[in-house]
Amino acid sequence: MIESPGLLVTIVGFLLVLGPLVFVHELGHYAAGRWFGVKAEDFSIGFGREIAGFTDRRGTRWKFGWLPLGGYVRFAGDMNPASQPDAEWLQLPAEERARTFQAKPVWQRAIIVAAGPAVNLILAVLILGGFAAAYGVDRTPATIGGVVQGSAADRAGLRAGDRIAALDGRSIDTFADLSFFTAMRPGEAVKVDFVRDGAEQQTDAVIGSVMQRDRFGNEAKIGRFGIERGTPVYAPLPLWEAPAYGAGMVGTILRGTVDGLGQILTGRRSVEEMGGPLRIAKASGEQFSLGWPALVTFVAFVSINLGFINLLPVPMLDGGHLLFYAIEAVKRGPVSAQTMEWAFRGGLALLLALMIFVTVNDLGAFGVWRGLAGLIG
Repeated sequence: MIESPGLLVTIVGFLLVLGPLVFVHELGHYAAGRWFGVKAEDFSIGFGREIAGFTDRRGTRWKFGWLPLGGYVRFAGDMNPASQPDAEWLQLPAEERARTFQAKPVWQRAIIVAAGPAVNLILAVLILGGFAAAYGVDRTPATIGGVVQGSAADRAGLRAGDRIAALDGRSIDTFADLSFFTAMRPGEAVKVDFVRDGAEQQTDAVIGSVMQRDRFGNEAKIGRFGIERGTPVYAPLPLWEAPAYGAGMVGTILRGTVDGLGQILTGRRSVEEMGGPLRIAKASGEQFSLGWPALVTFVAFVSINLGFINLLPVPMLDGGHLLFYAIEAVKRGPVSAQTMEWAFRGGLALLLALMIFVTVNDLGAFGVWRGLAGLIG
């Protein structure tokens, strides 16, 4: 039976996920700007017309916009999307101009821009590390407890007692590493390094593929190797080791994100798997209905993806700004205003096209297009 969390739970869950993540992202920019003496004129959660807000004693307007799909910090002197000096900036009094974003050296501007995605990744480290310290970590070794007859592992000649050491050259330390690697690669051929009776061996395998459906009716194609794990091993994690463990988890998830993106770009995964705000909202409601631990874990995953996406070298994103700052540092001078303008126009067009594409994908995943086709037919 397919469960549905309901519209109200979905909306509340989405706001509980996106709101805090946008806030901490923009807070990263704001805090770094404050550190370097840049005045922040606006700190907004959401876009569009202001629905509520206040002005603090430093002159920063803290506000909520009616469209809760992002946010921004507008620093003094930020008079255009590319953050380029213009005639209006040059007319500012010297003391006021010194507190603007454009007046700062390139390395300070880069830190201010990078601070947003960095805080998203740090938040994920704290959440994942905190859960590991609170509940312990799965240390079950990647030793095969049993092999499913006719599975990918069975066809590759693996058997109970073998310990998987690496898949396609990537080290496998625990059964969780093994499960994560194979789940991301349905139908792919891999090299398997394993240890049998103390001897290192290697074989080829083609990971199986299954369509999995969860309790909410969401379907996903995942890889299945066809092995059973041995006796589970859970170990407590000292609090002082939690940040390093959380950072390792974030690194693993980022690697999986890059792998998944590469699979989409090379056609090994369908572009229909790319989701946008509507699918995130749906997943937020589902995780919220499962309880706070599930929702907070989902927040960590979304935070990682938010940080990663913002670091992509696309104009209009933080990574696009960082790319131009790197060029500025190398050539010891800013990129021309005309080049920046065209780059940011192209970046805006790309982001709008991507937003339309993922929204169409989301609506398709919800069955909207099938419903319309049925009505027309």
